[in-house]
Formats: sequence, structure tokens, C-alpha cells
Amino acid sequence: MPKIKTNRGAAKRFRKTGTGKIRRNKAYTSHILTKKTTKRKRALRQSVIVSKADAHNIAQLIPYL
Repeated sequence: MPKIKTNRGAAKRFRKTGTGKIRRNKAYTSHILTKKTTKRKRALRQSVIVSKADAHNIAQLIPYL
């Protein structure tokens, strides 16, 4: 079997944890930050685990990470 190509766009957005779960960063952090509260911006810095519904599809895009 040939190797599977990694989707480079997905590789830049997702990474795996030590237990094999997939982590992602939150959206809405790049611009128009003046109207967002400090508390909201601070919460957006934290990464979160990808939902179970999406995890399988994302795992196929990043097979070797």
C-alpha cells in the first residue's frame, strides 16, 4: 500500500494529544478584537478537543501526526 498524503492545511490547524485526541484552536481571534471583552479574548486563547463527530474525518486528514 502507498503512503497516505497528509492534508497540509489540516496539519497546520490540528495536532494530536498524548492520548491520541485531536486538539484545535478556537476561531474569532484574528481581527475586530476591540469589541470583544478581555474575558472572551482570554478564553479564545485556550485550545479545545475536537468534537467526537468531527474527530474521525480530521484523523484521516492527518494520519501521521
